[in-house]
Amino acid sequence: MIGGKLIPLPLFGLCVSIRCVKESSFTSQLLILLVGDALVLALMTIAGFASHDELGTAGVRMLTTFLPFLVAWLLAAPHIGAFNRNHVTDVRQLWRPFWAMILAAPLAAWLRGAWLGAPILPVFVAVVGGLNAMAMLAWRGLYLLAASKMRRVHG
Repeated sequence: MIGGKLIPLPLFGLCVSIRCVKESSFTSQLLILLVGDALVLALMTIAGFASHDELGTAGVRMLTTFLPFLVAWLLAAPHIGAFNRNHVTDVRQLWRPFWAMILAAPLAAWLRGAWLGAPILPVFVAVVGGLNAMAMLAWRGLYLLAASKMRRVHG
């Protein structure tokens, strides 16, 4: 719902709420951010499997990395302000999605380990968390650049 109400996002049995604002333009902005964030995590998952020469045989196994990172991201990012309408278009706030991913990485690794029944390697947390954070920073930086150009063009 729009108008200062909470938007519940069902997420694998969990419900994540993101406070929305009165402008409907922020709803479309939020949707672009959510889809873009998910695509970044999907591409980073694919890149990870490819870097280990497992892309050809991975198939659905990639979900065991992608889904835990997506869930952890959606749980951490709103609390750090990565979806706040005042932050997503402010270059001084680009640290928010970066650190949200850094904070999400241990939870994601734990979820992945629990799903696979496998130990959680600290080097996995550090490498995947750091690379995902850099990718998220790059994506959000590109988004910020595009949004600022759109504002200048459309007033």
